[in-house]
Amino acid sequence: MKTVRFGIIGCGLMGREFGSAALRWCHLTDVDVKPEIVAVCDANPAMTAWFKANCPTVRQETSDYRALLANADVDAVYVAVPHNLHAEVYCAAIAAGKHLMGEKPFGIDLAANERIMAAIRQHPEVFVRCSSESIFFPAVQRIAQLFEADAFGRIIQVESGFLHCSDMDPGKPINWKRMMRLNGEYGSMGDLGMHACHFPFRAGWRPANVRAVLSKIVAQRPDGKGGMAPCETWDNATLLCSAADSGGQEFPLTIKTFRIAPGHKNSWYLEVYGTRGSARWSSKQINTVEIMQYQPGGEQPWQVLDMGHEMAFKTLTGVNFEAGFSDSILQMWAAFLHELAHGAPKRRFAGCVTPEEAALSHRLFTAALASQKEARTVEV
Repeated sequence: MKTVRFGIIGCGLMGREFGSAALRWCHLTDVDVKPEIVAVCDANPAMTAWFKANCPTVRQETSDYRALLANADVDAVYVAVPHNLHAEVYCAAIAAGKHLMGEKPFGIDLAANERIMAAIRQHPEVFVRCSSESIFFPAVQRIAQLFEADAFGRIIQVESGFLHCSDMDPGKPINWKRMMRLNGEYGSMGDLGMHACHFPFRAGWRPANVRAVLSKIVAQRPDGKGGMAPCETWDNATLLCSAADSGGQEFPLTIKTFRIAPGHKNSWYLEVYGTRGSARWSSKQINTVEIMQYQPGGEQPWQVLDMGHEMAFKTLTGVNFEAGFSDSILQMWAAFLHELAHGAPKRRFAGCVTPEEAALSHRLFTAALASQKEARTVEV
């Protein structure tokens, strides 16, 4: 089995999620490539302690990402740092010849994303992808199979979103995602939007224009020092887009990204409605997918299917057992390494977000900012 030696830059939650996935790589049964985490980097040395305690393969700990990129034993890097650092660190990693999995949104704004895209063009030998796990849930994979079988017919409407509760409490102290200089003006779109865009973009549904309604719901939060700090970024975003199917027929595509979503913890959802069939799913019922197949002149019954561990990459877990978030993380990393090793994804919907898809999200979010400011529909 081929081994790809990884460095992790940014050892917070998602860095540790990758570390955990690498530690249970033996759970995958049909892969011929594996990760080995050999180096970790964080500006806060305390953040690397988890890796020191749990990853015996780690041979380099540093607070300087340049030192990690200079390590000849590192083949690829996972970079999970605040948005304002994306362009600097991603471009440096690409220039160093390190294959890259980067966190969304792949740049704090459109200009930063264009810098990253230019670096990718200058180094075509470097494999680059963007993180998003939502497409790897079994229910979403089933919806992908229906799409590829043309079971929907002409698309009538699609809605995709990510509804989060992390900022429901107005007394929650402010963090970097509410600060323009660190998170960027996109707010919830930059932080959550790629998850909602992954499936539509992979299906080829490109937004032609957008009318956006963006909301700042909590104006200020405790600053942790006894005072209050302004919340500068958008809490919630609803984007109504015009898209087209493969036959050029237009339909409404709605993208929602909420950080203040009553009744939700961390809910992905996807709804596809067509002239021959429809499907809908929410991670609130993570292992259930609803499917409707029309019979001419007949009723329109929703069929509820329980999904098991029906993953793109097979695992030790039997198909009758249920899947969760950590399983989707493992699948995403299997997809990254499979495509790195073989030059193509296992299947169309079993691949990580491409740089081109990330760049499209930037054009969409930038147009959404203009739409909100000018109260009009803006071309993407």
